[in-house]
Amino acid sequence: MDNWKTAVGKAVVPGAMASVASAAALALCAKKESGHMFAAANAISHWLWGDQAFRQNGPTWKYTVLGYGIHHASSMFWATLFEQAAGKMLVRHSARTTLVASAAATAVACFVDYQMTPERLRPGYEERLSRRSLALVYAAFGIGLAAGSLINHQHQLPASENQTSANA
Repeated sequence: MDNWKTAVGKAVVPGAMASVASAAALALCAKKESGHMFAAANAISHWLWGDQAFRQNGPTWKYTVLGYGIHHASSMFWATLFEQAAGKMLVRHSARTTLVASAAATAVACFVDYQMTPERLRPGYEERLSRRSLALVYAAFGIGLAAGSLINHQHQLPASENQTSANA
């Protein structure tokens, strides 16, 4: 296990990629389901603004920027835990292992978000999206987490994996 300062540093790329990928999925799903691409991101700001955040559709500093900020911070939190728990294993294994590990981490994050977290601190976008869209958002998160981790550990993958990546 790394010290926490190192783990946070290693989480920057995976956390940012998971944040951006899942935010893009949030926007696309919200646009499809509500007609407003910022509705799901706005809902995240219910942490501070309460239920009125669930009714905001357009982009605003108050709801959208805060909502995305909370989303990004949460992504960084989960990426830090992921790197801390799985980082050493990811160094020694393949891209497939990284995808499986990120899927497991994403499942844990979803479970914690909806089964262990008080309603007031849940993501909030579940108020604006269907369960199918929630699954897509979490899948995008996991893919972003895996992609960022692969970037972090690319130079450390087994030689056969690096060779395959270089030839692709």
